[in-house]
This record gives sequence, C-alpha cells and structure tokens, in this order.
Amino acid sequence: MQTDPLTVRKLHPALGAEVHGIDMRAPLDGATFRALHDIWMEHLVLVFPSQHVTDAEHVAFTRHFGEPEIFHQKIIRSQRVPEIFRVANVDENDALMDPSDPVAQQVALAQLWHTDSSYREVPCTGALLHGIEVSRTGGETQFTNLYLAYEALPETTRRHIEGRRARHDFGNMHTLRPLKPLTAEEKAAMPAIWQPMVRRHPVTGRKSLYISPIYNNAVEGLSDEDGRALIAELTEFAAQPRFVYRHRWETDDVLMWDNRCTMHQVTPFDPRERRVMHRTTIVGEGPVLAA
Repeated sequence: MQTDPLTVRKLHPALGAEVHGIDMRAPLDGATFRALHDIWMEHLVLVFPSQHVTDAEHVAFTRHFGEPEIFHQKIIRSQRVPEIFRVANVDENDALMDPSDPVAQQVALAQLWHTDSSYREVPCTGALLHGIEVSRTGGETQFTNLYLAYEALPETTRRHIEGRRARHDFGNMHTLRPLKPLTAEEKAAMPAIWQPMVRRHPVTGRKSLYISPIYNNAVEGLSDEDGRALIAELTEFAAQPRFVYRHRWETDDVLMWDNRCTMHQVTPFDPRERRVMHRTTIVGEGPVLAA
C-alpha cells in the first residue's frame, strides 16, 4: 500500500503540480486516494515523475479514479491492452510510421487544442498519459485552465456564450487532415452532439469554458462562419501564457489531467523522431452540467 506522505511542487500559477510519494505500481489506500484527489482538483494537471509502469499497471492505477474508456477506433487503441490509447508515431510492430500515414496524421492532430472525448454524450472525466519514448525536438504538452479563461473573458463575451451550445463531432477531424475514412460502425458509434459552452464542474462547482476546437464545427444560433470564428476567438484567448502550463517530458513521466476544466495540445516535433505515449481515459460519470 501507499504509505509515504505526498509532496507537491506547483509548476505554474494557473495549473500544474509535480507530485512525489506515489508509486503507481502499488495500490492506493483510502486516505492517500482522497489526498491525491484533492490535489488533483486543486491543480488540474498532475505530474508523477519516474513511474516505471507496464500498461497493465497503468490501467490498474487508472481504475482508482473510474472505469478506463475503450476507444472506438481499432487503429488507435492498443491491440495488446485495449484500455490503452496509443499516442505514437510508431506502430505496434515497433516501426516508425511515415508522416503521411493516416494513423500518424490522426495522432498529429493532437497538435490542435482539444479536450478528450468531448464528442461523447458523457465525456471522460480525465486521462493519464505515460511518456515511454519522449521527444527532444518538441513534443511538449500544453494545458490551459478553462476556469480562469472563462473568468477572464470580457463580460460581453461571457453573455454571448452562456446558455449557448457548440457541436462536437468526431468526424470533424476528417475535414482537417487526410485520415483513414471512418467505418459505418465508427460513424454510428459517435454521432455529433451538442454540448454547453459553459459548464459547471461536478466536484468543485466552478464554471469553466467548454470548447474542443478539433471537434467543434458549429455554434448554436450562429452561421457556420460566425461559429467557427467564435471558437477560434475563444481558443486564442484560452491559449494565453497566463493560463497555460507547458510540460517538457522526461521518460516515464505520467501526467494526469482533468478534462472537465482543461484543454491541451502537443507542440510540433520532428516526425522522424520516435515519440511513444500510452494514455488511459477515465469514463465520465454523467452528462455535461450546463452552468
């Protein structure tokens, strides 16, 4: 069992903290879990350094926080451990993919701001990403605090988006890059859905902006052009450095973040450099709460 006290080092004024005293290979006792959960709610993004975990141990640790999501596309999820979503430019035969490969193209779309599984009726709670092979030519992960972004919006913008919904469509990615076409089964599994643009966190009760630009293709009550312009404006606002923590990966870092109040993106890197990350995603507990 985990018995060591947890130590926390804040990484950015807006969000992010490095946590020591956690060994993801060991089960968590109730007191340690509650302490860790409180730290997570406070800092939104947690960094656990030097976690030499297998995929199975990664999945087991995730289960403390909820059921791991099984991604609906076979081309991305691991063939060996289905709860693992492979954020990698290397295939499961350990071969570097050509940058033009449709799977590599889909993984590269993580370089656009997004929040995971926003296209689901019940989006995920959060995610844990294990840095197995990390990049030195870029490939850093940036997170933005959508509580603070919402609170800092001009009053006129807040009034404009409150009570309004944006459409989240997994298929929108296919308008951005030449990807492998979705199968009929995949399309049926993930129909487009409307989500509130301002949400209330089910644990903290705080309001936050809720957009996911990689999936957003319409805003309720606006023309397509005006909707896209509004999403772009909000994205640019939320990407200001005052709201953003940028993580430079070390091997065996595990990052855990709350998808209910953050967005993230990957910075560009040399596609000839191997980058292998394995992610678990925590199934959500209910539909998005409109604020």
